[in-house]
Amino acid sequence: MNFVAIDFETANSKRYSPCSIGVVVANINGIVDEYYTLINPLMEFDSFNTYIHGIHEMDVVDAPTFDQVWDDLIPYLDNNLIIAHNASFDMSVLRHTLDRYNLQYPTCDYLCSVMLSKKIWPGLENYKLNTLADFRNIVFHHHNALEDARVAAQILIHAMKEKEMDSVSKLSDVHTISQGRIYERGYVPPKARKLSGKKTLYSKNRM
Repeated sequence: MNFVAIDFETANSKRYSPCSIGVVVANINGIVDEYYTLINPLMEFDSFNTYIHGIHEMDVVDAPTFDQVWDDLIPYLDNNLIIAHNASFDMSVLRHTLDRYNLQYPTCDYLCSVMLSKKIWPGLENYKLNTLADFRNIVFHHHNALEDARVAAQILIHAMKEKEMDSVSKLSDVHTISQGRIYERGYVPPKARKLSGKKTLYSKNRM
């Protein structure tokens, strides 16, 4: 069963300032599709963010804006299981950017590879993407959106093979992590399931 790993880089601290996105479609057998684009956020870049990801304002002058690439992105996200490393950040970027352009939200479930990794491999020094990549002997260029999405996907491929499971959904079920969900102007975050089985709902006004 396929899942979709995503990663955003942002121009500044605003969650609606994506300047690049990487998307990777994968399953237990490996990566089956990829998508990457620079994005013109139509706002200034913070020097700290540029230091992290290496993207400058001049690099995106001729890049499409988010609303111009949204039609390309929808098929990857809508009705699929999305994975992101520190998903609260990437899904927040997605929601706030959709709000900025008044675009309709996709409907999709999502999981955090940090949360999953903590359950699957307890006791690591930390669960940063580069730490997990080293742990699984994956070489990559950190803070490139496509490469980060690839590593998030590869980490979960390793986990599925190690645990002898053929889907990320089974991994999350066995490790008692409920899938989050994004839907029109709202979301449910992924979290460790409690005995009550209740989920906390968030509306746009509470983000």
